[in-house]
Amino acid sequence: MTTPKIFESEYRFCLILWENEPISSSALAKLCKEKLDWSRTTTYTVIRRLTDRGVLKNENSVVTSLISKDQVQEDQMEELMEKTFEGSLPAFIAAFARSQKLSKKEIEELERLIEKGGK
Repeated sequence: MTTPKIFESEYRFCLILWENEPISSSALAKLCKEKLDWSRTTTYTVIRRLTDRGVLKNENSVVTSLISKDQVQEDQMEELMEKTFEGSLPAFIAAFARSQKLSKKEIEELERLIEKGGK
């Protein structure tokens, strides 16, 4: 099963959901008003759209995710690598390393991940 596409504003919404789930739709609307300056109607529209796409579940006005933050991040990373780096992980890492100042600890962590095969 492929993860449904989640757009930027939906992702910001999902970050709030993942941090607070399970949560009532009314409480979620209040949080979205505070954090995203969304109206109640906008929040309910996003809940409906994401429910229709299989990203979340809204039962008895309680909203929970069906897709984890890790799944979404992995899919977004894969899409970025395919689109921008022709699917090359080494090209992605090289570009990232050129644009960021990595600490010794971060370099060691990357080396550890490479040695373990990314697991």
